[in-house]
Amino acid sequence: MNNDILYMRLALKEAKKSLKNDDVPIGAIIVQNDKIIAKAHNMKEKLMVSTRHAEIIAIEKACKKLNSWYLSDCTLYVTVEPCLMCCGAIIQSRIKKLVYATKNEKFGYVESIDKVLENKKNNHSVLIEKGIYEKEAKELIQQFFQKKRN
Repeated sequence: MNNDILYMRLALKEAKKSLKNDDVPIGAIIVQNDKIIAKAHNMKEKLMVSTRHAEIIAIEKACKKLNSWYLSDCTLYVTVEPCLMCCGAIIQSRIKKLVYATKNEKFGYVESIDKVLENKKNNHSVLIEKGIYEKEAKELIQQFFQKKRN
């Protein structure tokens, strides 16, 4: 089995944990040398802190585990395209590769006009892959917001 598929499946499992606290269901996994070093899910509602996105929490955990802010040999798997804040954290932590499941139409900055991760001004470039478990991740988000509207 393709490891990207395995890790994205685990990120989806992590995303579902967000639902317990009425947080947007986004999950993140960071892998180094085929070993999971960090897992996280959104916790904005639970902690009442706007920066508690899955990606940020996972990056912080990985840095702590490695005792380094350089994550240059790590891959971040996330269920939804990262926002501007999370793209900045990805660049700052020097993550090698980003794999995400589905686009974030309103807040995503990987595919936006600005394409933050592809900006040539950055001193770090990130490999990007998308679409693994896209349907499942998109449905999870849509169901969450549909329930909020009802």
